[in-house]
Amino acid sequence: MMVEESRTRELSVKEFEVRPDPDDPRLSKAVEGIDHEGKRVVVDVVTERPLTLFLNAREIVTMMTIGDHPDLLAVGYLLNQNMLKADDEITAIDLAADIDTIVVRTKRQTNYEEKLKKKVQTSGCAQGTVFGDLMEELDTIALDPAARIRTSWIYQLSRKINTAPSLYLKSGAIHGCVLCEEDRPLIYMEDVGRHNAVDKIAGYMFLNRVSPRAKSFYTTGRLTSEMVIKTVKMGIPVLISRSGFTAWGVELARKTGLTLIGRAKGKRFVCLSGEERLVFDADLSKVEEEDRKHVRKGSHVEVD
Repeated sequence: MMVEESRTRELSVKEFEVRPDPDDPRLSKAVEGIDHEGKRVVVDVVTERPLTLFLNAREIVTMMTIGDHPDLLAVGYLLNQNMLKADDEITAIDLAADIDTIVVRTKRQTNYEEKLKKKVQTSGCAQGTVFGDLMEELDTIALDPAARIRTSWIYQLSRKINTAPSLYLKSGAIHGCVLCEEDRPLIYMEDVGRHNAVDKIAGYMFLNRVSPRAKSFYTTGRLTSEMVIKTVKMGIPVLISRSGFTAWGVELARKTGLTLIGRAKGKRFVCLSGEERLVFDADLSKVEEEDRKHVRKGSHVEVD
């Protein structure tokens, strides 16, 4: 892809070009029960369904997902597991919704029988996995040392993302990930596992030729080794979360040169890796604390 073509594509990605649709009836359903006072309540709960992924003729994995954007999830998973290469040509993506199966077909013949035997279970929700050779590949990835993240962008991103309509604000029990540029959230995905949400974004970037240049990545979940690995694999130099860190996540971030910012709530955050990319341009006296009504928690409605 030519540089000018890439730049044109980047400029065409508008704020919240893709965002959650909490009103999609496929993604949640109302369930009746009783609360701690014995009152009848109706609670919105997210759906969860299996999706079995094939790469050409090989069955790769069965994932539990809310079921939106299965094509993006399939492609992103294969990319982040190093089963698809940046120059691979996808000839077809076939979804058989009636049997919860999706097949990604490529021009290049693939055989990952040995690779499938060499996997590491991570701490990701819903049992995320990474394959052994992906860990080795991290040593070959160079993130942009000139990338910068302004503190004013962090505060704007947190406010925009956490007040946007989402399945989390409707139902809870779900993770969100967002591809960002400066102070603009671009692609916002949710799923029952944060690794699924990040894979959907990776799939979108690949299929739409969106460059990681000048991008940052925001997640609502913990900054684990898996989140660091997938962010680095996508070539994004900055990872931000409203949640905390794991020791291995920090170690990998420092090893790969990833800027790792956690506990980003209101005017507070902590950076444990890549602090040289931070630009402190915000006036903290003008930054508002997080509104309690947007604290990430589930909701319910009383039954009349």
